[in-house]
Amino acid sequence: MSGLYWIKGPAASDTGPGEREEMMVAARHHLEDVDPADVVRVDVPGRGAGEDGDGELRTELQPAVPVLQSGSLFGGSQALFLVDANNLQKAEAEILTVLLEHRDLEAVRVVVLSEGSVPAPLSKSLKEAETTTVTRLWDSQAIRWLNSQIRERGIHLEPGAEKAMIQRFGTDIAAMSTALDQLREHTGPITADLIISRFRNRPEEHLFYLTSAVGAGKVGESLRRLSDYLVHGHPLAVLSVYDTEVRRRVLAATAPDRETFKEWAGVGGNPRWAEVLWKGRGKASDSALTRAQDAILRAERTLKSAPEELHTVTMERLTVALCRWL
Repeated sequence: MSGLYWIKGPAASDTGPGEREEMMVAARHHLEDVDPADVVRVDVPGRGAGEDGDGELRTELQPAVPVLQSGSLFGGSQALFLVDANNLQKAEAEILTVLLEHRDLEAVRVVVLSEGSVPAPLSKSLKEAETTTVTRLWDSQAIRWLNSQIRERGIHLEPGAEKAMIQRFGTDIAAMSTALDQLREHTGPITADLIISRFRNRPEEHLFYLTSAVGAGKVGESLRRLSDYLVHGHPLAVLSVYDTEVRRRVLAATAPDRETFKEWAGVGGNPRWAEVLWKGRGKASDSALTRAQDAILRAERTLKSAPEELHTVTMERLTVALCRWL
């Protein structure tokens, strides 16, 4: 079937952050030539989760219908990115299969990502898809990946440092990639002891990339990074980072000079983020920063009081709003 791609990973019980990252990379490859504004991402809630819709489809899946029925309103290509299709209920799979088979093959691209198999009605259609299979990662594969990334980034690791990376991160190549990005900025020898002492926990640079995308107003990238983080991270961690980011922007906007801003923000030295925020002060208006703070407070109340199935959509709405305000 033209324009249909299936990214099939290992069963959910065998899918970790490394495997998930490989799946997302493969999916992004099939979407890279589609305008991000024309990519509709639909995340299938887990079994027993999600809101009941008017028909057989849960509310979270309903945005897929107009994409498959009409395509782009402006005559260009549009894409549906269906994430975690293994969570589809049988009736939902049947409806989506019919829509897939009757979509405009020239105008609508469909990328399906699943951890393991999908319900039978959909699996039959996906037999004709261009399929990328991501298998469970083992240490030997992670070592090969690590060595290739070390060469690509031009990083020199002292003897034993590669083993220390595997010891710390195992097959979590997503976290390992973030660690390598940090090590590129390190001056001095990169030893096994340095890696063991520096990376006691999984680095949270993914949140740095998320806030950078939000600050740049990149809605599509921000939502993708948010979704990827929430696979294994908690929304309150994201909310805390958003809150810190907005508070720092408020301080930068009100401080009379750079040194005062750094003093108010409790900054020592010259961290890059402080310089970026200082140079970008004034980009967001006072009213926009106030709306951002109010929205974060409302989102916090929702996360602490509303059912868990509302948490993701709450963070998505907040992320889109911050992209516009900041």
